[in-house]
Amino acid sequence: MAARRKYPDELRERATRLAVEARRDPASAGGAIKRIADQLGVHPEALRTWLKLALG
Repeated sequence: MAARRKYPDELRERATRLAVEARRDPASAGGAIKRIADQLGVHPEALRTWLKLALG
């Protein structure tokens, strides 16, 4: 039996998209992962991992 995911796919996609967009803007790039993770109720390391996977 597969492990159940803690976060829904929609949340993962939204958080990743927001992080990519924030990192493009130099004014908001600093601390973007932590800030977005806190806003969405996601652990920052989870978002960091999703971002690595998305950016390849």
